[in-house]
Amino acid sequence: MTGHVLTARLDSVGDVLVTGPAVRAVAARAERVTFLAGPRGRAAAELLPGVDRVLEFQAGWVDFDPPPVTATAIERLRSSIAALAVDEALIFTSFHQSPLPLALVLRTAGVGRICAISTDYPGSLLDVRHRPDEDLPEPVRAVSLARAAGYPATDTSLRVRPDLPDARTLAGEPGYVVVHPGAAVPARRPSPRRSASIVAALRRAGHRVLVTGGPEERELTATVAGEVAEDLGGATDLPMLAAVLRDARVVVAPNTGAAHLAAAVGTPVVSLFAPVVPALRWAPHGVPTVVLGDQAAPCAGSRARACPMPGHPCLDGIADEAVVAAVAKLAAVERTALDRDGLAERTA
Repeated sequence: MTGHVLTARLDSVGDVLVTGPAVRAVAARAERVTFLAGPRGRAAAELLPGVDRVLEFQAGWVDFDPPPVTATAIERLRSSIAALAVDEALIFTSFHQSPLPLALVLRTAGVGRICAISTDYPGSLLDVRHRPDEDLPEPVRAVSLARAAGYPATDTSLRVRPDLPDARTLAGEPGYVVVHPGAAVPARRPSPRRSASIVAALRRAGHRVLVTGGPEERELTATVAGEVAEDLGGATDLPMLAAVLRDARVVVAPNTGAAHLAAAVGTPVVSLFAPVVPALRWAPHGVPTVVLGDQAAPCAGSRARACPMPGHPCLDGIADEAVVAAVAKLAAVERTALDRDGLAERTA
């Protein structure tokens, strides 16, 4: 057994969720696991099985709205980690992020063994420098780091803690379709007009539709729900959103945390996926999924935050009929044995 292990992922909800399989592998051999998360990902870290404690830090080299990197902030993080007496750390990152700034802080905090994926020369900052094939699904990529660090893992399915709230208090009886129209990056979400049209088409097809979103998305969800769907914008924290998604037959969402949360509770996903990042890496993992959107659009691989193409064709060009057909296809698929086992655990 390893002693106290720190696992770190400093970005958003979906980014944290896709590290879940690797964290479970670490937890299987560690006496204690602390997860270092950014403010956007903290709630997701608190849902991960195997995590004993969550520490929060907003990293100026990772966050979408980076704060100044100050000596005071770095010293506060260093002293917090030093006080935890961490034996080992695994730093999880996306391919375009460097683990080395955090590795430097961890090294000065006395962490004896540090493991990360790094294309840059790490000098003495890393004890395990892992360089995997980058064209892997993000959960598989994270698990590959855990394996390189000495934590065997074969299960790459996403999971959350079983003690979710009862979604029926908010969403009613299970069996609905959830449409989650928002995403933090504008290029990754359809226009409100297109999302509203999709909702209306699903209603005409006979589905009961719930529209979900965060507190800052209430105007968006109200527009998308209109008079035909139930608007849950701002009504859920992350555990309740997970429960609502768990009880859905299918979730329709762009490339955003809710899509990965749906995968973590075993619900099939119609992924409205803008190709600014590769679907191979970032599509929902481990559940039946239909990816819609022009993956060969000119913006493919650009990592653009705002769509560079007039009319946002890769997403707004998706026909209502294509979404309705994808929902029908996934609703007809029996949930996998993996999900049935997970569902039994989640509702225990």
